Amino acid sequence: MQVNYRYQGKSHASENGLSFAPDSLRPPAFFVGELKQKLAFREAISALHNVVVSDMRFKPKDRTAYFTWLAGEEQRLLAEFIAQKSHLQQEVAEVSGQLKALNTEAVKILAPYNRAQKAYFDYLYKENIDAWYVLDPVITVHPDEVFFECFSEDESSYGKLSCHYDVFENVSDQAFGTTNIDYSEGLYQAFQKIRDYRHTQLKIDPDGFALRTDGIDCEEKKIDLPDSWVRGFLQVSSAMTLPMVKFTLQPMDIHNICFTLRRKKERGGPRALRFELTPGQPVKIIFEPWNETLVCPRSLYQGDTPRVIRVWGRRRLHILERLIPVANKFDVCLLDDGMPSFWIADLGAMSFTLGLSGWSANDWSAQGNFDLLAPRQEVDSTTLARVYQALAARHLATSGQLAAELGLEESVVKAALMGYSQHGQVLYDLDKDLWRIRALCREPIPLEQVRFSHKREEKAFNFVMAGLVTVERCQANANGAEIHGAVLDNAVRYPVSLTLDGDQRLISAECGCYYFHQNRLRRGPCEHMLALRQAAKVKA
Repeated sequence: MQVNYRYQGKSHASENGLSFAPDSLRPPAFFVGELKQKLAFREAISALHNVVVSDMRFKPKDRTAYFTWLAGEEQRLLAEFIAQKSHLQQEVAEVSGQLKALNTEAVKILAPYNRAQKAYFDYLYKENIDAWYVLDPVITVHPDEVFFECFSEDESSYGKLSCHYDVFENVSDQAFGTTNIDYSEGLYQAFQKIRDYRHTQLKIDPDGFALRTDGIDCEEKKIDLPDSWVRGFLQVSSAMTLPMVKFTLQPMDIHNICFTLRRKKERGGPRALRFELTPGQPVKIIFEPWNETLVCPRSLYQGDTPRVIRVWGRRRLHILERLIPVANKFDVCLLDDGMPSFWIADLGAMSFTLGLSGWSANDWSAQGNFDLLAPRQEVDSTTLARVYQALAARHLATSGQLAAELGLEESVVKAALMGYSQHGQVLYDLDKDLWRIRALCREPIPLEQVRFSHKREEKAFNFVMAGLVTVERCQANANGAEIHGAVLDNAVRYPVSLTLDGDQRLISAECGCYYFHQNRLRRGPCEHMLALRQAAKVKA
């Protein structure tokens, strides 16, 4: 998927403040205001940068130097061995000397190349960060706030910084919308110079959309955007709408988590944080494999039922360390064992949302098919357009507000909004429990690319069309619905049962296939569950 960006100039820092160059190919979206909460903004935007550069993928140890040394020593050891034969000693010495001279000469010849290569990559990393990171950050200006979004390099971490207008003063110019911004390592270094006693202006440059004349720099990018980046953003939006277990941690609790992880290093598995949640009792966190317990006495779990949930990829939580001094609290939202978690830092007039996939290697795009757990209700094109137009007129609204305004059932509105979120046009705001207009790309993602977002969904569709799905019982209740049936796959009959909540989201399921017994719902439902769900919908 190719995406074109055009920046009129470059983002830069000056004595007057920070100026971002927006993508002039998008509809105008800009903002000009002076920072009022400078230090909190500095720490939050720096944490967002830490998300961008985060890469927790396993990197094998570089053994180049060792093999180079071994190659040199091999000649010496071989020479020592042969030297035991007196009649070959002189000949081996001559050959070894020649070889050593050749190796020395090779090192001298390659030295300038190696130095130039290292200098080039150092320069590229510092001066042209866009050559390392595929997607520029996304910034959205809304009537109530300005928010930044980004994705980590390993595609396992999502960051969102929301700045309410109370963060600013003397707001002089703005236009609502979404745009990409030119972002560089130099701009990040400029963030570190923000101080309370310095006047700082944040400017998403409206001049970027003016008529340009000769002498003004214009940078145009044509990026072959990997589907994984786009799909990762869409999966985050889908995961945010699922039912979650929620509780609050104090800043000191986050400090203790990070401190324990820095103080200890695991040599083997399991490497999980185990949350033991008992209603009315302090949250307990067990660090595996050491089984060290952290009790959070000021953080009580307010849920109705006890839960034990384990999450992996815990060292990514170090991203939150810079927020500890300026945060009031951290709201934690967990799905289930090995599934995504969301950590929301309350910074007063700002909030920072960190979304983590199940574990570092289980990135958002390839493994977590959470859009398959979302409501699959069919909505006609007319209703879809009405819902989108109503939200676009407001820029932000709850599903209940839109349902009341349009005279529709709230479940229909939610299904329509989920459809748009899976096309990158709408974002669910987990912190405020409402929906926002946010176009991830300049144009909607083509329908043919997302009709079947995963092979399992395509297989499910084929099962239904071939008549291989049997719906035995479909019973609605006050909390949602229960569906029981079977799917015939390669002459094997798999019994399937599903439980949906009131919003038609899949909250639990059982299947007899290998995929389910291997992964449960950590990587989304199997094709048999999806097929039964589609068949029950058609039958209804």
